[in-house]
Amino acid sequence: MKRRGVLRLTTTAIFIALLIGIQAAAAPLGQPVAGSLVNLLLIVCVMICGPAAGLTAALLSPVFARVLGIGPLWALVPFIMAGNAVLVLVWHGVCRVKFINKHIARAAALVLAAACKFGVLYAGIVRVAVPLLLRLPAPQAAVISNMFALPQLFTALIGGALALAVLPMVQRIRKG
Repeated sequence: MKRRGVLRLTTTAIFIALLIGIQAAAAPLGQPVAGSLVNLLLIVCVMICGPAAGLTAALLSPVFARVLGIGPLWALVPFIMAGNAVLVLVWHGVCRVKFINKHIARAAALVLAAACKFGVLYAGIVRVAVPLLLRLPAPQAAVISNMFALPQLFTALIGGALALAVLPMVQRIRKG
């Protein structure tokens, strides 16, 4: 029992380290690449390690990105944390529902989790943070609003699709 807890903690730490490394390495490639890879890792983490690990990675990822200087303003970090948390919790929750088969569950998780993350980020950042909290000049507000609009839906869908492709391989390797 104790060994299982250590293994789970170690695996979670590895996913967090991967998230930090991927964010740092992919940042110069832009939001479509970096965001998609972050979403991929968050989804694989929740599917391999469970909801506690997925939620931990989801909450820590934007903090580390900001500390590394690659994330957005500190005022936006809580909204990004919420979006990431919704992504992993919805994905996990939908995959636990008894569908006809796991492929249908994962496809449903892909669409629902991406849509929910997009909704949280759009409502929180575009509709609340930018107009009410940040008080930025119009051009800068428009740039931030555009970053947290449809591109977030696309990166969540791409990251989810990549996760669907990678998960079978990761699960086979994990089973040894």
